[in-house]
Amino acid sequence: MNKCAHVAELPHPEPAPSADTCEECLEAGTHPVQLRKCLHCGHVACCDSSPHRHATAHFERSGHPVMRSAEPGESWRWCYADGSIV
Repeated sequence: MNKCAHVAELPHPEPAPSADTCEECLEAGTHPVQLRKCLHCGHVACCDSSPHRHATAHFERSGHPVMRSAEPGESWRWCYADGSIV
């Protein structure tokens, strides 16, 4: 894991997930491949392997750089700004 200044900026405690799935995929009638949770606001969105890449779109729209896998048994985090696992 890389050191990332953005991790120090995250709120504590970690925000609750906004939903159980990617609501943007539900609205679009598509299915998320895997889910990610924004560690700044809790927004749940689909990964880049999904048709609409809603997690990346959330970062681009909000500027919130750090997401965590929202898949059961996974806890890795990704920083979009640094382009690395943190």
